[in-house]
Amino acid sequence: MKLLNTELYQKMYLIRAAELAIQKHYMDDEMKTPMHMSMGEEAIIAGICHAMAPTDQALGTYRSHGIYLTKTMETDRFFAEMYGKVTGVAKGKGGSMHLIAPEDGLIGTSAIVGSNIPVAVGAAFANKQQQNGKQVAVFFGDGAIDEGVFWESINSACLMKLPIHFICEDNSFAVHTPDHERHGYKSIAELASQYDCHLFTSDSTDPEVIYNLMQEARAKMAKTGQPCFFHLKYYRYLEHVGIFEDFKAGYRSRDDFEAWNERDPLDLQRKKLLDMVHESDIAALEEVIDTQVDRSIKLAQAAPFPDGNVAYEDLMA
Repeated sequence: MKLLNTELYQKMYLIRAAELAIQKHYMDDEMKTPMHMSMGEEAIIAGICHAMAPTDQALGTYRSHGIYLTKTMETDRFFAEMYGKVTGVAKGKGGSMHLIAPEDGLIGTSAIVGSNIPVAVGAAFANKQQQNGKQVAVFFGDGAIDEGVFWESINSACLMKLPIHFICEDNSFAVHTPDHERHGYKSIAELASQYDCHLFTSDSTDPEVIYNLMQEARAKMAKTGQPCFFHLKYYRYLEHVGIFEDFKAGYRSRDDFEAWNERDPLDLQRKKLLDMVHESDIAALEEVIDTQVDRSIKLAQAAPFPDGNVAYEDLMA
């Protein structure tokens, strides 16, 4: 149990440390990519990804930092991509929203809402055809539920009994629009329950709770062959795109943030660890990650930009 909680905290702390570093350096105007920050959703990302098998696959959205960092635990290529350098994940061409690490099971992330969902279904179909035992997890926000391709995808996955986990990270807003102004129904989970899939719901900010749900889901999928749907609530700390708070925009209140922040996933997990290990051990873990992040930023700043010919490399046609 101590090892599990330590590893979950390590993953979440890496996400938070990396994004705090982005906040610190972004106004230097050396990172030219838009930023969609993961602060607030770390428990979902860490819990789901840590429960996945090493051979399983994942696909993410434009809010991509957390899933990449959790799957890889590396920051050199990550920050190089933020700075648009040739040593980056996509040679500096993808930026924050297009991260990829197939060697670690991350098929990729996409900037277009809902576009990763049918690709994930295709990957799950290929895995079933190859009988390789791989399961796929596709992450998306509640705004993607408004896209027709989501319903087509979950319908197809249920019909064909594909090994895929649909992970809906619900913060109640599609950019600035609340769910009650978008949905002509009362409950995402209730709608999903009408499909032939296993349903899991939670509003927990404890990564261990999410981890256990994913463990249960993987076991049920292996037994029945049916896909799984997760409806997981969280609160996005910062603006939809950018590095600041946006409570003055008028579409949400600071009171909601304060309520969620009282059970911040990192604070909860750190307090839990304090009952298992000495605080100096936690501080040492944090120091290692902080040093890693600082080193990666320096390497990224010193790395060269790609030359013009790189734009014509890695093309499909």
